[in-house]
Amino acid sequence: MTYQELINSWPVFSQRIQAFTQELGLDKLTLECDHSALRVNTNASADQLRQDFANVGTIISDNMINGRPILIIELNTPLLMGTNTIECVELPYPGEKAYSKEGWEHIELVLDCGANNCDMLTQSLLEQAPQLAPVLAGQTDIKVKLSSPQGDKERLPNPTIAFKKDGLCVKVHSHGIKAVIASEAE
Repeated sequence: MTYQELINSWPVFSQRIQAFTQELGLDKLTLECDHSALRVNTNASADQLRQDFANVGTIISDNMINGRPILIIELNTPLLMGTNTIECVELPYPGEKAYSKEGWEHIELVLDCGANNCDMLTQSLLEQAPQLAPVLAGQTDIKVKLSSPQGDKERLPNPTIAFKKDGLCVKVHSHGIKAVIASEAE
């Protein structure tokens, strides 16, 4: 997976992810898309992408999360997804899982509700998007995963709800990536 392949594949990924967001009804909410994430299967690919992204942005976080390095790069020129701009890219180094397809994997949306656990986040999301009740109850073909990933230095809890379907993933969390990174310095 090269940087140019990622850039070339962005328009198709962006259209597919927007369609999934609309299917979930999340496009009707006022949610900021704070970053997009990709997946690679080798350290060599991750190292090359690290260099390539450093030429078009600034690494604002290099943290160990669940035992592997994950970089957050703030782009000099944000990615466009419809009328939204995405300022940051998440570049995780590979873990134990190999991905069938390398490239763009998910976006993360911020539901600014101050939730500090998955139950609070779920309740806040259902208050704004009640149509998600059957999805969250496992009654549809959309897979749902609740988690609370945390970096080694993070002090701000950031529960996450991941919606997955057809190789796409949209995650909703309660704090923006820059706020989470800032918590590392506290």
